[in-house]
Amino acid sequence: MAGRHGLRVDAVLVQAVIAGALSFAHLHDLAAAAGQDGWKAWAYPVSVDLLLVAAWRRLRSEGPSRLAWCWFLIALFASLGANVATAGFLDLTDPPALLRLGIAGWPALAFLGGTLLAHSAKQPTTEPPAPAPATATDIADDREPAPEPAPDPEPATATEPVPAPVDEPAALPPADPVPAVPAVLIDHARKVAADYRHRTGAPIDTDTLRARLGVPPHLADAIAAQLA
Repeated sequence: MAGRHGLRVDAVLVQAVIAGALSFAHLHDLAAAAGQDGWKAWAYPVSVDLLLVAAWRRLRSEGPSRLAWCWFLIALFASLGANVATAGFLDLTDPPALLRLGIAGWPALAFLGGTLLAHSAKQPTTEPPAPAPATATDIADDREPAPEPAPDPEPATATEPVPAPVDEPAALPPADPVPAVPAVLIDHARKVAADYRHRTGAPIDTDTLRARLGVPPHLADAIAAQLA
């Protein structure tokens, strides 16, 4: 079984060898017809195929580039041109002068292409700078800060105690004058009356005013008179 696996032949490789041999022979025949005899006729197909392989390798290793594509197409055109020319489209017994010129100038052109492909400057690849080693200060800064203690809840503000209603004193004799009301109490009564009107939409009555202020009835009447 191992011997069988070793004798397996790749069909694609066989096809590539056959195609390469035919192209090699066509280039040789074309060079020989153009006046290149002996070893020079065999050197032409080697030069064309090497330039084609060098351009293709440059494309595979470094990615698409104008230089590599240019010389790849030149070598491909030379190979295809030889295949077509030897198919009966040209009289190889009397090749045209343009073909002789192309064959004669090919060595210099191939040398230029191979030199440019082998020694052209590559694009420098910039590597990202290595990260600096972390210091103790950076490590301390990266640590999450300790959670701050929750503030103590503020004590509930004591609501202003409503003064308890004062027991109604005995009715003053009618001859007593109207009691004097302090200005501070008048201002406070105005605020209470304004708040009552804002909430209910009606003016405050004397009983409500007396209950809100915690004053005796005769004082509430005096305040209501000044608010009217």
